[in-house]
Parts: sequence; C-alpha cells; structure tokens
Amino acid sequence: MAKGPNQQRNAGSRGGGKPSGGRGKGGRAQAGRVQAGRSQRRGDKQDARGGSQSRSRKAAGGAGAARSDLIEGRRAAEEALFSGMPLKSALVAAGAGQTDPALDRIVAKLEERGVAIEYVPRTRLDQLSSHGTHQGIIVRAKPFEYASVGDVINNAGTGDALVIVLDHVTDEGNFGAIVRTAECVGAAGVVIANARAAKVGVGAYKTSTGAVLHVPIAQVPNLASALDRLKEAGFWVCASTEHAKDDVWGAPMGGRLALVMGSEGSGISRLVLEKCDFAAKLPQRGRIESLNVAQATTVMAYEWLRRVSQGA
Repeated sequence: MAKGPNQQRNAGSRGGGKPSGGRGKGGRAQAGRVQAGRSQRRGDKQDARGGSQSRSRKAAGGAGAARSDLIEGRRAAEEALFSGMPLKSALVAAGAGQTDPALDRIVAKLEERGVAIEYVPRTRLDQLSSHGTHQGIIVRAKPFEYASVGDVINNAGTGDALVIVLDHVTDEGNFGAIVRTAECVGAAGVVIANARAAKVGVGAYKTSTGAVLHVPIAQVPNLASALDRLKEAGFWVCASTEHAKDDVWGAPMGGRLALVMGSEGSGISRLVLEKCDFAAKLPQRGRIESLNVAQATTVMAYEWLRRVSQGA
C-alpha cells in the first residue's frame, strides 16, 4: 500500500494526489456507519438520574417551546456550578415560610458565583419544567459563544493540525467526551451541525470537564461546505467508518487532518462521506460490533498525535 501524501503535507497545501485508502465503494453505499457502532444512545434516561438535561424545554405558558438554556433540578444545578458553566440566573421556589437547608446551600453557591436569584411560585417552575422534577430550582445558563469555521482554521495555524468534525452526534455525553479528547491532543477545534446534533449544555460541560471553554467549537448549517473550507486551508479529510478498506494504523493520519466521526445511529451521511479524501477503521478482534463514537474518536485522535509527534 502506498504511504499516501501525509509526508508531503505542508503549510497551506494539501500536497499532491489523494491519500491511499480512498473512500471505497462499500463505505459510500453503506452510508459510512461510524466506528462508534449502531446503537442509539438513550440520553433521555439520564434525566431520571439527574445526570443530564433534556435539550427541549417548555417555556412558561408556551407548550413545547424549546428552552435549551434551562437546567432543572438540584443535582443538575450543582453539576453546572462544578463544571464552570456560565450561568445567568436562577429561579427558586418561594419557601412559603419553610426552609430547605439543601436548597439553601445551592442558592448560597449560586450567589457566590454572582448568579441572580429570583424567588417565584412553584407553579411557575412547574410551567417551565420539561419533566416535572425541578426540585424547587431551575437555573438559566448564559448562551454559549460558538466559534466559526474561520476561527478554527485560524487556530490551526499553518502546520500540523487536527480538526474533529461530528456528523450529527446527538448524545451530549459523547459530545462532551469528544471535546475533552480534542483538548487533550491539542486539536485546533471541533465542528458540529446546528441541527439534529448535541449542543454545548450542562451534559457537555460535565463530560468534557470544562474543555468546552478551551476548544473552539464551530456550529455550522452545512457540514459539507465546512469540509470544503477546511480542504481549502490544506486539510485532508478522513472518514472514520467500519466499512473502510484500511485500518487506522495504515492510513495517512498525520499532518493537517480533518477527522469526521458519524452519528451514533446512522454513521456518516452520504453527502459528507463524498467530501472525504480517504477512510479508516479501527481493527478489532472481539465479538461486539464496535466502540462508541467517543471512544473511537479518542483512538483516532491519539493516532494523529502519535504521527505528528514522531514527524511521520
């Protein structure tokens, strides 16, 4: 197998010819299911444990209106505080003459962070709650400031760089874990879709251990167009798919690399797959289908880091 052009990559140039490994007809026909496997994540179940919040909230008096800025429940509020998530205000159930030491401690921590506290009737919280378990407190987060693809490219500089592109990864926990990996390997940024995809919320702050504050995250309406811009900036685009001909060890994973990871259920979409220069998969000997998307991203990203660290 030819080594591919990873050794020819340089600042601002994609080098001559395409990397070895190609896209492969099999991968395109199968819609390029990601190495992460096929099973859908059941993020809604996490709400019952208090580990994450629904991405769709009811606005007061407006049935079904999206309120992704609301974090409800005591444990979720404490997790938001612990993760460093920027918070705007908090609505707390009026005590009606009774005190709640546990809730009072959370309110005190919020006040220490400079979060505005508003005491409201419990019926107001009931109206805002998406699943009726607000436990007397709903916190409103400040809007996350997403980067642009241009910001990610600028952050990449002119040398070796990694950009992780997520094709509609929907689980916020997986998304946060991927951002954590991106920060650990020194990636230039992460690119996500602005619809039907996990966004930066309390779950992502938690699983990224705050990495969302340190890695540029670009939210775009069209992933295919974003890949075109990355190519213009000298990036080669790799699709992580179990249908790839080459495994990650033989693929040209160094240099300026845009690594595309597909969704938990349907993998990489056809239009995005067609923009990829080559594909790679993770070898395995076990019996289960594959790793989840966060685990697979970590392996692929660290292979990129190994290559560029060794000058490969």
